[in-house]
Order: sequence, then structure tokens, then C-alpha cells
Amino acid sequence: MKTNVIALLSGTLFGLGLAISHMINPAKVLAFLDVAGHWDPSLALVMGSALAVMTLAWRWQRRQPAALTKDFRLKDLNHIDASLVTGAALFGIGWGLVGYCPGPAISALALLSMKPLIFVAAMIAGMAIFQVFPASKN
Repeated sequence: MKTNVIALLSGTLFGLGLAISHMINPAKVLAFLDVAGHWDPSLALVMGSALAVMTLAWRWQRRQPAALTKDFRLKDLNHIDASLVTGAALFGIGWGLVGYCPGPAISALALLSMKPLIFVAAMIAGMAIFQVFPASKN
């Protein structure tokens, strides 16, 4: 129960941060990605802040005997394979085309707009398709 409450509070805080930083606004995200046009660098501060917080969190986690769950482990961050590169490319292409990535899209569902609903439905369909093809898993 405690783990579920902490997960809910963490997710809520994350979603609020995405909303406050305007990362749930695809136009703002696409303007950030448009470095050759009308570039809006304001989301660089958001990303830099997220990296700083995660750096501190990872350093803290490494010194802990166990996190909130017994199964928490950091994966090997030095292993790059075709699956990782393909997934990163698909993520980047999707983000660049529509201005959503998974976290902000889920947060944007609260706006009751069709665009994030369609994106999240497509994302869930992609996850389901991935489960159908076990040979493509690591």
C-alpha cells in the first residue's frame, strides 16, 4: 500500500511539473525542436533541471541498501544494441512529428483533448504489438 501511495504521489508531482513547464503543449515542444526555424530554447531549462535532479537521485539511490522495492536495480547503462537504437529513433520521430512523448501525453489527457487521447491509444497499441512479437525482445 505504501509503495502505491508513493507511486501515485510521484506520478502526480511529475504530471504537475510537466503541465507547469508546458511540456504537455505540443506547439511549445515542437518550437523547441525547431532549431533551424523559430527556436524556443525555454524547454532546455526544464530538461537541464530534470537531469540535475536525476543525477542527485541516482547518486542517492546507489548509497541505499534498497529502494522502495526489493527488485529495484539500475540496468547496465553502457550496453547499446539495435533494439535500443531502434526504440530511440522511433521515440524521437514520434516526438518530432506530434510534439508528445509518453509522460506529457498521459498528463495532457487531463485536458480532455482528442490529440493526446489518440497519441496514448497509439502508444498502447504499439506496446501491445510489441508483446505479440516476443522474438524482438531482448
